[in-house]
Amino acid sequence: MIETLLPAEVAAVDTTVDRTDVTLFPAEEAQIARAVEARRREFTTARWCARRAMAALGQEALPVLPGLRGAPKWAPGLVGSVTHCAGYRGAALARAGEIAALGIDAEPNQPLPEGILESIGLPQERSWVTRLLRTLPEVRWDRLLFSMKEAVYKAYFPLTGKTLEFEDALLTVDAERGTFRAALLRDPAAGPGAPRRVLTGRFSATGGLVLSAIAVPAVRHATPAQTAAGAPLLV
Repeated sequence: MIETLLPAEVAAVDTTVDRTDVTLFPAEEAQIARAVEARRREFTTARWCARRAMAALGQEALPVLPGLRGAPKWAPGLVGSVTHCAGYRGAALARAGEIAALGIDAEPNQPLPEGILESIGLPQERSWVTRLLRTLPEVRWDRLLFSMKEAVYKAYFPLTGKTLEFEDALLTVDAERGTFRAALLRDPAAGPGAPRRVLTGRFSATGGLVLSAIAVPAVRHATPAQTAAGAPLLV
């Protein structure tokens, strides 16, 4: 499912069934030694997805351990992202020379708990969420907004080493094309006078899930503006 939202350079693997035939590396096993069964299943199956994505890129299987702020640590030369929710696990990986950062997120296609939309959504975002819930009610646009913001932050942190808050990115969507645009209102990684960083991605609603994905292309020949910003400006 998630592979349809990502470019060909990305190896993406997902599943709706937990795997029981996965042998974790000792360092991975140590991470979940005291975890409840549900956490063990999602952690293990997500590593299975990551191993298959590594194999698709011709890379040997290596442990995937949490790093700063829980972001997965990948082998040198790789970038990636992992997501899981009830009934879904997925991983996406690419070579750093082709893709600078990845962010994927999956959520159930169900309403957000009461009060959450107000805490994560800017007024402009809440406006289009309300409108689209009326015109296209089969998609929970409130939950999709949350998913898209998660994808933004998952891509931004490994790319820059900086964190964002929910209100730092203003998202707009093209419901017909299945794309979204995130304009950063606050960009802690940008230098003085740098143009506003914009990330774009794709989304879908299928199989009881909403999925969001961002792939930031590697900049092989950076312009002065991109150098000032410290990272790709446009996806």
